[in-house]
Amino acid sequence: MEKEKSIYEGVIMVRGKGVGFVSVPDIEEDIVIATEALSFALDGDIVEIELLKHVEGKRREGKVLRVITPRHKELIGTVQKKSDNTYRLLPDNRRIHIRPILPDATKTHEGMKVVIHIEAWKNPLTAPLGTIVEVIGPAGDHETEMQAIIRSGGFSENFPPHVAEAGKELYARKDQIFADAITDTLGDNPKRRDMRDRTTCTIDPVDAKDFDDAISFHTLENGNYEIGIHIADVSHYVREEDIIDKEAQERGTSIYLVDRVIPMLPEVLSNDLCSLRPNEDRLSFSAVFEMTAQGDIRNEWFGQTIIHSNKRFSYEEAQDVLDTKVGPLYEELNTLMNIGRVLRKKRHEDGAIAFDQAEVKFELDANGKPIRAYTKVRTETMLMIEDYMLLCNKRVAEYVYNHTKKKGLDAAFVYRVHDVPNPEKIESLSIFLNALGHEFKTHRGVVKAEDINALLKSIEGTPEETLIKTATIRSMAKAMYTTKNIGHFGLAFKYYTHFTSPIRRYPDLMSHRILRKHLDGHVVSSRELAKYENLSVQSSEREMTAVTAERDSIKYKQVEYMQGKVGQEFDGVITGVTDWGLYVEDKESRSEGMIRLSSMKSDYFTHEASKYRVKGNRTGKTYTLGSEIRIKLIRADMEERVLDFELVG
Repeated sequence: MEKEKSIYEGVIMVRGKGVGFVSVPDIEEDIVIATEALSFALDGDIVEIELLKHVEGKRREGKVLRVITPRHKELIGTVQKKSDNTYRLLPDNRRIHIRPILPDATKTHEGMKVVIHIEAWKNPLTAPLGTIVEVIGPAGDHETEMQAIIRSGGFSENFPPHVAEAGKELYARKDQIFADAITDTLGDNPKRRDMRDRTTCTIDPVDAKDFDDAISFHTLENGNYEIGIHIADVSHYVREEDIIDKEAQERGTSIYLVDRVIPMLPEVLSNDLCSLRPNEDRLSFSAVFEMTAQGDIRNEWFGQTIIHSNKRFSYEEAQDVLDTKVGPLYEELNTLMNIGRVLRKKRHEDGAIAFDQAEVKFELDANGKPIRAYTKVRTETMLMIEDYMLLCNKRVAEYVYNHTKKKGLDAAFVYRVHDVPNPEKIESLSIFLNALGHEFKTHRGVVKAEDINALLKSIEGTPEETLIKTATIRSMAKAMYTTKNIGHFGLAFKYYTHFTSPIRRYPDLMSHRILRKHLDGHVVSSRELAKYENLSVQSSEREMTAVTAERDSIKYKQVEYMQGKVGQEFDGVITGVTDWGLYVEDKESRSEGMIRLSSMKSDYFTHEASKYRVKGNRTGKTYTLGSEIRIKLIRADMEERVLDFELVG
């Protein structure tokens, strides 16, 4: 009999008051690591663990042998003075279970948000010693909290001086750079196509400053339409491995917090030089399609261009033109919308999953304090732009594949892939949905995209709609960047890339460069491909970190917004059921908090996990996941970033 493996490597997740969990490939459930067995591991570290002797009927437990790769180079948090007169750090990241002692802290540091380095940690069962390396500002101050969120993700709002200077030098040479680009439009076989005579517009959020994409429209003599999707030609300005490019690699993406954008590129590029601003000649990388009114593609062309945007619309302005049938470029917008609807319908018929989720937005006062929280309304013009961006990304990826296949080469490219769902997660989702009264059949964990779409359609307008969408998304694989194509399950595309946002996503910039190589007949070497794969992995990681920062900024502002509403009542939805209470979400601001079972005095409630509910022992009253309830806010803790509610009635 083969001896069971006992040593594993994995990423540790630390929850609660210091209990770790490590997922390993050979065992279905995560391995539990008790607090005293964590050693020097912190949440997110890559660790080596050893399984402990298995006790029948209990979950497998283990202990950390060593930290292979630590995740946290620095910790950010608030300085607190304890009863023993020591100063300690309360980390912003509540998954960090340690409370480092700060010997160099003084009374002036108390209540301040700081950055520390761990200097000495000799015994894992005692607190480590930390040194303050930076004071960000007073905890609770808007700017302090935003800067702390930025720093916690390893990002920086300011560019290093040498990168900022390189951006200024590029900007100073803009006229010469553009003049050189014009020469690419001359000759018998121009590299860059002049499309300044085409009616062109941008459609973006009202507060957008970086315009990645524009759309041109032209009616052809044969009755078909020439539709150009023009993307900022960042690759013409930012060359591989130059100063700006290396900084963009490190950042990987722009970050969108509630009150600001942390750009991937210096602002002279992102908001000016590369941005497809109206009434200015701009360099772009384009996908130009000859299309019928039915959305069929008759011809396509990919290459670098010069464009001139005639109009800058916000989504709302373009929607108003379409709704009223009056305004600039109505005929062009109307035709684009009609074709976009055809593309959208076909995409969904082919199995693309309609994962539209509500986006929380804030109205802030001059001091950054939220005075309104609301759910952003998606206009159809947003969907239309998405239709054409998806078309561009898909057709570019298909072109590269077909082009390389004809030449007998590897399909070297950066793909955006989305794997099929894990069967175990789909089975768990099915059990969850059935408990809520929704039929969701699977075949041993295998599910078709059309079945997911049917589910999402059936829950539209129900109290549990957001809850089920969130659960369904969590059961999906994560989308990622890679040079190894496996298709995109969620979009039902065999080939897909990210090409349309090089101002704010590094993989799009790589896609531009690789496409240019293929168009020029160059072979992408295995060495280059390995470099692109490493950068794809790094970009995927940076994307996840950016998403965490964005969510943290929303969560902080939600708690701050609700702080002034303690004692008020709200309409809520139960989003989670546990042994200790109900998680509930305010329907308007989407702020989530908890109703503790101990606060429900009308009865003694027992958690029925299999039915996702709690039930009163005396009255039989039940509170089930997804149910609508009336709630009252009783506490908003900015330090812990938590909300406590109680039931009304």
